[in-house]
Amino acid sequence: MLNNKGFGVGILGIGSKVPDKVLSNADLEKMVDTSDEWIMKRTGISERRVLDKNIPTYQLGAEAAKVAIADAGMTPEDIDLIIVATETPDYNTPSSACLIQKSIGAKRAAAFDLNAACAGFMYSLTVAKQFIETGFNGYKNILVVGCEGLSKATDYEDRATCILFGDGAGAMVVGKVEEGYGILAANIGADGNEGHNITLPCFSISEEDIRVREHENKRVLWMNGSEVFKFAVKVMESATLKVLDDVNMKLEDVDLIVPHQANTRIIDGAIKRLGVSIDKVCVNLQKYGNMSSASIPFALDEAVREGRVKKGDNLVMVGFGGGLTWGSVLIKWSK
Repeated sequence: MLNNKGFGVGILGIGSKVPDKVLSNADLEKMVDTSDEWIMKRTGISERRVLDKNIPTYQLGAEAAKVAIADAGMTPEDIDLIIVATETPDYNTPSSACLIQKSIGAKRAAAFDLNAACAGFMYSLTVAKQFIETGFNGYKNILVVGCEGLSKATDYEDRATCILFGDGAGAMVVGKVEEGYGILAANIGADGNEGHNITLPCFSISEEDIRVREHENKRVLWMNGSEVFKFAVKVMESATLKVLDDVNMKLEDVDLIVPHQANTRIIDGAIKRLGVSIDKVCVNLQKYGNMSSASIPFALDEAVREGRVKKGDNLVMVGFGGGLTWGSVLIKWSK
């Protein structure tokens, strides 16, 4: 909801980064029993970017962060706090946020990671907004990064999942903007009862769930695609409408919807339920695949660079994913 504090909380700078290496559908045909036609029909993805095995994931986040900070007209020492949304950190500790802090030279910044899977960037933006509105510790400039190396957690023998995922990072500097601009409403949620429909094992696995146990030895991402599809289509609609209802806005007032880039069938199903034109929706997953928490900031950065976003535009960012989690943010663009 609007904060009524005489200022808004919005995006001061934005940036993104993907690896140079392209993994095409033709490449996957040589690795697993699949085809370009089969992949395109089910996902709409033609290629994705993947990290070399010797490059840590956090480096993508650091590069995206540098671009966002420069776009904000700042230096790393202007950053008060770093929040990194990731489900594929290089280490459990040090956190990706601390590694990015070191890499970019943000010496003054506190730093922590947040894992809400593909909805992680929406969660992180919501947290950043609260810090700035409350004035905690005098924080003014917060760096939010979505950073994922999903290729390192992908089973390239499983044709149902290996076709989906790519690596990348997106970053935003969040701070005070003119009143009436910035984040107008935010909504986050979770349903842990359905959480095992997407799993990525860590140190220990419950013996109670056979679906998880089957993948214990591989320590790779597993997904119940049909259940996730049904969840995603419904929650993309409801989460989008929720942030609009919170400020008495309508879909006609929205200039661009930036959804999590999971699957074209999910996006098509959701926009059909919403009754909006595809022209109002930002879609780039055909080139990059599903980059989890990095997909929304990356897609928005690309839209900004393409001139699709101008000052005063109303944007809805909506994410959904493992947990199961979801989140949506309504923002009036202030740049």
